[in-house]
Amino acid sequence: MFGFLNIYKPKGMTSHDVVSVLRKITKIKQIGHTGTLDPFAEGVLPICIGKATRLIEYLADEKAYIGTVQFGSATTTYDIEGEITKTSSKEISKDDIENALLNFQGEIKQLPPIYSAIKVDGKKLYEYARKGEEVEIKPRKICINEIKLLNFDKNLNQAEIYIDCSKGTYIRSIANDLGENLGVFGHLIKLVRVKAGDFNVENSIKLEELKSQKDVSDNLIYPLEKLNYPKIELNQKEFEKISHGMKIEYNIQNGIIILTYENQLIAMAEVNQNIVKPLKVFI
Repeated sequence: MFGFLNIYKPKGMTSHDVVSVLRKITKIKQIGHTGTLDPFAEGVLPICIGKATRLIEYLADEKAYIGTVQFGSATTTYDIEGEITKTSSKEISKDDIENALLNFQGEIKQLPPIYSAIKVDGKKLYEYARKGEEVEIKPRKICINEIKLLNFDKNLNQAEIYIDCSKGTYIRSIANDLGENLGVFGHLIKLVRVKAGDFNVENSIKLEELKSQKDVSDNLIYPLEKLNYPKIELNQKEFEKISHGMKIEYNIQNGIIILTYENQLIAMAEVNQNIVKPLKVFI
């Protein structure tokens, strides 16, 4: 098998759990995912099978989420699984939230949650947190392409927010920071990833629907459908050279390109001054 799966990861499972299930179904060890989703979260989880695992770095990595924020309290983990640290009875309106969201658009600096897998001095942040040890957390630069309020339930004091963002963005931190910004505190109570690169929730398949190798095979996406790079269709002589890891000449702009032969993926390559060097060959 060679290709991608657009899996809908259920709440309560880790990304590794999903990979383990698929390995049991397919009997293939070479399976990987393109980006971790916490057990608390659900939604789109692109999976690479077989040699397609070598293409993970070439897939688009922008993400989009719908998160539900509970206002009125903050937690240690910035989500529903943490302990409440602060509370507020202050009332807010839809307009208050929409105005506050303006502060989160574009390129911003974000402080990751202490309960996260980011490493500092070789240890993950949550390891420091569990031991009650203090550690300096440095803000990271992220990009919020779009953020908007989808719904605000004033009775429940909950807001449903759509966020299109760069890789490495913590939606939990946005929930916490939004609450701080509004002076009412907040934490994430639900998170659904609706997009990961070119993989969308509308086209995803539930893990429980895959029960056999045939089910997996029938839902495989051929890599060329999800790789957004210029393509070169090789002639036979060029194909033979690339097959042996040799360079070829081609008049095309510098950068990463896809090499095909008879419309099949042959290699990912890099162009520098019309010299095409194969990086990863798939035959």
